Amino acid sequence: MSIHDQLADKGVHPSAEHLRKIESKWDEIRSLKGDFDGLNLDDADIAVRNTAGGDHLV
Repeated sequence: MSIHDQLADKGVHPSAEHLRKIESKWDEIRSLKGDFDGLNLDDADIAVRNTAGGDHLV
């Protein structure tokens, strides 16, 4: 399904110029995402913690 079709399903109808920008940004994100099929996700995790009372470095 194209980006245009996905947006239309959600009631969003961008102009041709905006659609080109959205498609370009989406392609950029997909290229950064890369291929996760061979990646060991146990070695690639990131944890974010919220510590009440402010910012703390651990």
